[in-house]
Amino acid sequence: MEIISYVQDNSRARGFRPLRTFSLPELQFRHKERSQAASITANIFSPELKSFSAQKVRSDFSVKSIFKLLGGALTQSGDYIKSNAKAFFIIAASAAAFATISIFSFKLVNHHINHTGPLTLQSDGGDDIEILNKLMANFALEGKIDYDENGKLLDVEVPAVKPNFTQPVTFQTYKVRQGDTISGIAKKFGLTNISTLISVNDIGNVRQLAAGQKLKIPSIDGIVYTVKKGDSLSGITGKYKVSLEQLLDVNELTSETLTAGQQLFLPGAAMDANSLRNAMGELFRMPIAAKFRWSSPYGYRIDPIAGVKSFHTGTDMACPTGTPILAAMSGKVTTTGINRVYGNYVIIDHGNGYQTLYAHMSKIIASKGQWVSQGTRIGLVGSTGYSTGPHLHFTVYKKGKLVDPMTVLK
Repeated sequence: MEIISYVQDNSRARGFRPLRTFSLPELQFRHKERSQAASITANIFSPELKSFSAQKVRSDFSVKSIFKLLGGALTQSGDYIKSNAKAFFIIAASAAAFATISIFSFKLVNHHINHTGPLTLQSDGGDDIEILNKLMANFALEGKIDYDENGKLLDVEVPAVKPNFTQPVTFQTYKVRQGDTISGIAKKFGLTNISTLISVNDIGNVRQLAAGQKLKIPSIDGIVYTVKKGDSLSGITGKYKVSLEQLLDVNELTSETLTAGQQLFLPGAAMDANSLRNAMGELFRMPIAAKFRWSSPYGYRIDPIAGVKSFHTGTDMACPTGTPILAAMSGKVTTTGINRVYGNYVIIDHGNGYQTLYAHMSKIIASKGQWVSQGTRIGLVGSTGYSTGPHLHFTVYKKGKLVDPMTVLK
C-alpha cells in the first residue's frame, strides 16, 4: 500500500498522465482496424502487383476531326438560317431596295447636273446643246457646193453629145491665188469636171491647195492613167468608155504597144466617185489609230446614265485615257472649248459642207485657227463632260445636218 501510494504520488508530482483504460468492445474494434490496415499495406507492397508508368496524352486532332467540326458548324448555321429565314429575307430585301434607290438617285442628280443644266462654251458662250449644234451648222454652211458627187460642175452647161476629141491635149500652168477653189479654177479654163484638175495634178487632198501652188491645166476634160503591166489599149478603152481613135489622137500615139509606167490622157473620162470623194477629203479616216471598242452607235439609244431613250449624235470609241485623237480629215480648227455635255471638245471645219466634233477629251492639243492635216494629233481621250468612262465621241455634220459617221469613215 505504501509503495502504490508512493508511486501515485510521484507520478502526479512528475506530470504523468494516468493510463487510459479500455473496455472489451473497444479493444475488439481497435484490433479489427489494425488488422485491416495491415492487410492493405501488405497488398500495396506485394511483389505480385503489376508495375505502371505515366504516358503522354494523345490529341484527337486530324483531318477527319476538322471536317467533323466544320460539318457541325455548317449544320448549326443552316439550322439557324432556317429558323430565321424570314428575318434574313427582310434584311436582304431592304438592303437591295436601299441600293437601288441610292443608285437611281445618283443617276438622276448626275443627269440633272450634267445634261439638263446650261452649257458654258469657252469660246462662244452658248447656254445649251442647241447653241452648239447651231454653231456647227453655221460652220457647215461655209462655202458653196457647186458640183455633184461625180465631180460635174452644176452651173456649167454640159454638151448633150459627148465631144469628139481629135486634137492632141495641151497643158498650161496656173498659179493658185488666194480664195481660189478647185471648181472655180475648172470653170475659168472651160472645164466641166473637177476630177480633171485633180487627176492631172495628182492632188491627194484638195483641201491642201494653197496660194502660190502651180497647177497644170489641160485643154480638155479627162484624166491621166498610168499603164500597168499587162494593160492593153482595148482593155483601157473598154473600162473607161473611151474611143480608141480619140485616145490615139489625143496622146499622139503611133503604136498600140504600151509599156508599164507610161502615162495616157483619157479624154472625156472622169474619176470614180470613191476616188473623187477621197481626193476631196470626204472619206474620213479613223480619229483613233490605237486599239479601241465601238461603245455606242449613231442614232436612237438608251441613255447609259439616265436610262431613257435619246438620240445619239455621233459614234463613241472607248479606249484608255490619254489615247491620241487624230483629225479625221484635214481642215481648220474653228473652235476649242469645254461644256457640261461634251467636256473638252474640238470642232474642225473641212470645207465643202463638212465639219467634225471630237468630244470628252482629257486634254486639247490643237488651237483655234490652226490648220491641221488628216492624222494630225488634236487631243487626248478622256471622260470629261457627260460621260460614263474614257472614250471619244465623234460627230460629223454635212451642210448643216448630222450624218452617220460610219457612212464617211474608211
